Amino acid sequence: MPSSGSVAGLVLAAGSGSRFGQPKAPVVIGGERLVDRAVRVLVEAGCDPVVVVLGAWVGHVEGADVVVNDAWPEGMGSSLRTGLAHLRDASDADRAVITLVDLPGLTTTAVERLINSSTDAPAAQCTYHGERGHPVCLARTLWDEAIDVARGDEGARRLLREHADVVLVEVGDMADGADLDLP
Repeated sequence: MPSSGSVAGLVLAAGSGSRFGQPKAPVVIGGERLVDRAVRVLVEAGCDPVVVVLGAWVGHVEGADVVVNDAWPEGMGSSLRTGLAHLRDASDADRAVITLVDLPGLTTTAVERLINSSTDAPAAQCTYHGERGHPVCLARTLWDEAIDVARGDEGARRLLREHADVVLVEVGDMADGADLDLP
């Protein structure tokens, strides 16, 4: 079982944003780039370190370790593999909160609720009015399994569905889980 030890943050931000028309990481909304907002939310929630996986767009991200996923055209699964492998090798964190860069409605309080609800579980997943979404929190004990199953545009979805002990954490009262798919 995970302890209440350190929690890393992982932002998946390598995609080209094909439906959006450009990579989403550098897009500015409300005066802040989406990638910077995602990092800020994770840091404010207590995640340390925070790793950002970039690919189609690469740039400096303040307050985060940037890892470049050269295989980003394969899909989100390759970014999850890249990020978790980096955390496994470079961090002693007990858990990782994994989020997508394109969730402008994600809040610090929602991530805090996820973290606080996952201390005794191998995995936890945010829900929005009963619908599963991001972010998710995985204990280190599941990182290798997540790396093994992440393929194409599917990250840890199958892993989360197959583990009966996943804690579902309702955050729809404090955040919006809609991703930004259209400009």
